[in-house]
Amino acid sequence: MKKKFIPLLVVGTALIAGCNQEKATDAGSAPAATATPAIDKADAVAVVNGQYIAKSTLETLEKEIAERSHGQTFPKEKLVEELIQRELLVQDATQKQLDKSPELVAQLEAAKKALLTQADLQNFIKANPVTDAEIKAEYDSKVAAEKGTEYKARHILVKTEAEAKKLIAELDKGADFAKLANKNSLDAKESQNGGDLGWFSAAQMVAPFSEAVAALEKGKYTKEPVKTQFGFHVILKEDSRPVTPPPLEAVKEQLTPFLQRKKVQEMIETLRKQAKVEILVPLTDETPKAETAPAEPATPTTEEAPAAAEPAKAIEKAPAAAEEKPATPAAEPAKAAEPAPAAPAETKK
Repeated sequence: MKKKFIPLLVVGTALIAGCNQEKATDAGSAPAATATPAIDKADAVAVVNGQYIAKSTLETLEKEIAERSHGQTFPKEKLVEELIQRELLVQDATQKQLDKSPELVAQLEAAKKALLTQADLQNFIKANPVTDAEIKAEYDSKVAAEKGTEYKARHILVKTEAEAKKLIAELDKGADFAKLANKNSLDAKESQNGGDLGWFSAAQMVAPFSEAVAALEKGKYTKEPVKTQFGFHVILKEDSRPVTPPPLEAVKEQLTPFLQRKKVQEMIETLRKQAKVEILVPLTDETPKAETAPAEPATPTTEEAPAAAEPAKAIEKAPAAAEEKPATPAAEPAKAAEPAPAAPAETKK
């Protein structure tokens, strides 16, 4: 009974590279462009048609499976069989000279560049680790320095100043702010949230809005409409509270990858400045001129009312600062793309 392939979540190319690719012995075979180190029999787990599979390849496979399957392990017998079957496929492909096809050569070259990119980034990060002093300096300048006030408010957004003034007059007569928002506000009619904006900092809102909120007393609403690019607002300030920066230890894990990315970016910018680069293609696509169709006599129609603009969201966050802030978790430097493994076909019993 023939054994089946095991579905393993590993990159086939990385494993194949770990197998010993010795020079072919028959006279018609061309020597490999780059010879891999010879593997002693004592350091191998199996030999397939004279080709040794290194113990280190098996160890790599076991490690990758553990990482990708959250600790799940497979019997060593199945892992060795998986490597044997992969080596058989490599030998078969080589015998058919598939490794010389232009498509595969291009893919291998792309995979090589991707792996070298990843290796260079990892080497740089290892040689230039983020220090505690750098983390503390970043914390002091970006996190601890962000002291201020947060506000809790509601608002009603309408298109015209006249509408806003009418709503203020209704509030003066004792109308419920939340009910007016649900009925009239462009961004609360569907949500029915009473115009609630929750807690926010001044920097998260457009300037006229945040300035109006800061100037209000707790529990008061604006007596004059506040104009922004979204329309006219009536604002109710419900509460405010001081902002307390998180302690250093609470954000240290977020600051570290942020600073790593910053160092990597600076390194790449230095390489770019030192390199002689010539761009050989246009960077903007030329839009072909559209042919103008002959104008047709307009058909008399009744005067159409201008289409109402879609209500924009009432409040948008202010444009982010040019420099990235590390307050949110930062992802690790992106790994270079890995070649996707081909799904091995199962052999029939």
